Amino acid sequence: MNPIRVAKNWINYRRTVAELGNLSNHALSDIGITRFDIRNIASRSYR
Repeated sequence: MNPIRVAKNWINYRRTVAELGNLSNHALSDIGITRFDIRNIASRSYR
């Protein structure tokens, strides 16, 4: 895989984790996820 693509994917992963992590538990519940799900969801953007 292209190193630039890997770097961009990693940045997207970290950004997703940070943005979802900043949401309140109530907001996460409203969209149907828990704090436990954040890394799993973010990893989809890293692949």
